[in-house]
Amino acid sequence: MRRMIVTSAATAAGIVLLLSLKPHGSASAQSLPVISSDTGAASAPSSPAPSGSGTSNGPTSGSSSPATPAAGGTRTITGSAVDTRYGPVQVRVTLAGSKLTKVDVLQYPSESNRDEEINTYALPQLNQEAIAAGTAQIDSVSGATYTSDGYTRSLQSALDQAGIH
Repeated sequence: MRRMIVTSAATAAGIVLLLSLKPHGSASAQSLPVISSDTGAASAPSSPAPSGSGTSNGPTSGSSSPATPAAGGTRTITGSAVDTRYGPVQVRVTLAGSKLTKVDVLQYPSESNRDEEINTYALPQLNQEAIAAGTAQIDSVSGATYTSDGYTRSLQSALDQAGIH
């Protein structure tokens, strides 16, 4: 009798713990607002962000716009989605010739309120630095080291696809 009560209580406690766990990946990458260098603020995505999943060893494949004009035209290229400790980071760049004119952050960590707090200030700073530098050789944002690393790797991927080093 006593053993049955202990077993029942342990089973009930185990079920409660399992049900209280928050599953990872519950936020869809498609529901995230795009953070753009145009405004420095979040905006509604114009098209769904690709939901590629990278590996922790490196970035996944990215894509460029379907019609890429000649070297002197404006083109948009999507960098690889790079997995970081807190979630994927992916950017889309707009180039006028070989000059970086705009950066949109399509995917970024957003699982917790802390992720949102960090990315609210870090991503606009990273966008501004990337536009000013014109390359992926930018400084990390203090307090957002993992996001900064994923951002620069995805940005470098997009610039590599464009043939800009």
